[in-house]
Amino acid sequence: MSIWFKKDLQPADLMTLNPGTMGEHVGFEFTEVGEDFIKATLPVDHRTQQPYGLLHGGASCVLAETLGSVASAMVVDHDQYMTLGIEINANHMRAMTEGPVTGTCKPLQLGKTLHVWEIRITDTKGRLCCISRLTVMVRKR
Repeated sequence: MSIWFKKDLQPADLMTLNPGTMGEHVGFEFTEVGEDFIKATLPVDHRTQQPYGLLHGGASCVLAETLGSVASAMVVDHDQYMTLGIEINANHMRAMTEGPVTGTCKPLQLGKTLHVWEIRITDTKGRLCCISRLTVMVRKR
């Protein structure tokens, strides 16, 4: 059973949130919506690399934060609630020099006031590059 407020949620719906954001600037692209997950890709290029040519840890956090924040927003009724990221952590497991990388976001907890998401970032071979957890607060508008 789908966790999304809009039951027929599609990647194109999520891409409408991208214009004018950091996601657009770094080439973030939503690619898949499942019953309880969202996937997106991020290029490893001049916009997302640190000076050594590796994927910047902050770029991995941008991917994770965007996925988790958007996922929380898609779980609730926008007319009644807003969602705000309040904590993120990330463990970088594998250095990336080329991409894209793919983030897969799944809920660990969907409460009335807090959502906790796990975001697994993998390379094109499916190897884990980064694992992140995002906590999101749900507030009445």
